[in-house]
Amino acid sequence: MSTNPAAGRPATPSDLVNVPRLVTAYYAERPDASIPEQRVSFGTSGHRGSSLDHAFNEWHILAITQAICLYRRQAGIDGPLFIGADTHALAEPAFASALEVLAANGVQIVISKGREYTPTPAVSLAILNYNRGRKTGLADGIVITPSHNPPPDGGFKYNPPNGGPASSQTTSFVQTKANEFLAKGLAGVQRILFEKALRAPGTREHDFLAEYVGDLANVIDMDVVRSAGLKLGVDPLGGAGVHYWEPIAERYGLNLTVVNNAVDPTFRFMTLDWDGKIRMDPSSPYAMRRLIGLKEKFDIAVACDTDHDRHGVVTNSAGLLPPNHYLSVCIHYLFANRPKWRKDIAVGKTVVSSSMIDRVAEKLGRRLYEVPVGFKWFVDGLLAGSLGFTGEESAGASFLRLDGTVWTTDKDGLIAALLAAEITARAGRDPGEIYRSLTEEFGEPVYERIDAPATAQQKAALESLSPEHIRATTLAGDKIAKILTKAPGDGNAIGGVKVIAEGGWFAARPSGTEEIYKIYAESFRGGEHLERIEAEAQAIVTKAFETASAAA
Repeated sequence: MSTNPAAGRPATPSDLVNVPRLVTAYYAERPDASIPEQRVSFGTSGHRGSSLDHAFNEWHILAITQAICLYRRQAGIDGPLFIGADTHALAEPAFASALEVLAANGVQIVISKGREYTPTPAVSLAILNYNRGRKTGLADGIVITPSHNPPPDGGFKYNPPNGGPASSQTTSFVQTKANEFLAKGLAGVQRILFEKALRAPGTREHDFLAEYVGDLANVIDMDVVRSAGLKLGVDPLGGAGVHYWEPIAERYGLNLTVVNNAVDPTFRFMTLDWDGKIRMDPSSPYAMRRLIGLKEKFDIAVACDTDHDRHGVVTNSAGLLPPNHYLSVCIHYLFANRPKWRKDIAVGKTVVSSSMIDRVAEKLGRRLYEVPVGFKWFVDGLLAGSLGFTGEESAGASFLRLDGTVWTTDKDGLIAALLAAEITARAGRDPGEIYRSLTEEFGEPVYERIDAPATAQQKAALESLSPEHIRATTLAGDKIAKILTKAPGDGNAIGGVKVIAEGGWFAARPSGTEEIYKIYAESFRGGEHLERIEAEAQAIVTKAFETASAAA
């Protein structure tokens, strides 16, 4: 990926989205259901797009919400629906559209007290807390967020009663029904006025913030953090948790400073990401330029993305930690400092996360549970308490409570960020220093993700590859040990291929939105070896395309 010359620079007026135009397009433009790019499409976590591209408009949200109502009926879900929204400009109009349909369908709706922004993990926690001990009348939820995507985007995702991202079967049902409603001009969609929806007998407020903040001591050792007196810096990046951090500091007596509490739908306070776009990605050194510049002022500085389900950790010793580095440190720490966790619980990772995690888990004597990309694959394990920690290379993670029971079944950037403070307080070293000690013991991996061009036919071929389509026997000089098209942990298709050798590995997956495929690669032998892996990966995948086409 080539880096834009403006990457890391402050946003300028020309970089900002025209919010009035964006919101006008949401209401005024109509999607054409015959055009694939304008249809409802659930990726790994919900439907996303921009109203300026006819990909996230009022009709989409009305249709998706009605489809969710149909799903609830057929699944027998008749408890309250918790709904939260982030700070993107399209979140508020989508919230209004969703309420109009939910209320018209007689759904009990739970909105945030005072219409406060609501992080994804706060919705997941509320669903699980409500459902604890219940067999009937179960709650579910909707989160309106495109995660860390640029300001013109909107996002809409459904969390069933297990509190986590919906399964592929569920999202397939919702997507199919929603597109049927679009094709029929919304015939069959029930709707009432927004004002009536807010005043409907089944609509009530809930203090998501108080519930979440009050429960935090059951997942993070706040006493250790407080007693250490660490200086903590937090940048919410203008996201949904912006008003959560100061109550956390006040309740638990933390020496915590929120370095930026601004909320602005243009996100004009951001520095530009690698491609010159505004993107609230806490794992990007370009988007995190300002907080990295403040690292000398704090013992630990942290940030979360717009819906606060992803984390970024800045340390004195190493600056911004790459997600794979921090996930490895979290696993190393948690399984040694959670005495009430069962001895048989496993470490959860996605197939494209670092093999450093494998080595740490093996040293700990913990089973590794490797799944396809997408946090939904971790939900059952977290809910059952059989997965102690779950993480993905894109800086998403969650873990169990101190007593070994479920916390959230969706990603939680707040607890991942606060864990960095707990680690530093108890270990007397920051996570950057601890990761350095891990490399001394296990080797130092080099990891990268690159994009390569692919046609729609090639992407389809990649998604359906079998190990037999890979004819190569070596990778960067090493004999290929394994070729995976299914995840070792749960046996589900990874939607691509992973090739593993002694000194490194690569995985290739098609993009869901662009004419490219993604190569994830890692080497334990340095940068030049990684480049060989990446070059051979492209050659291996290209050859596999040809083999698959010939066999078709």
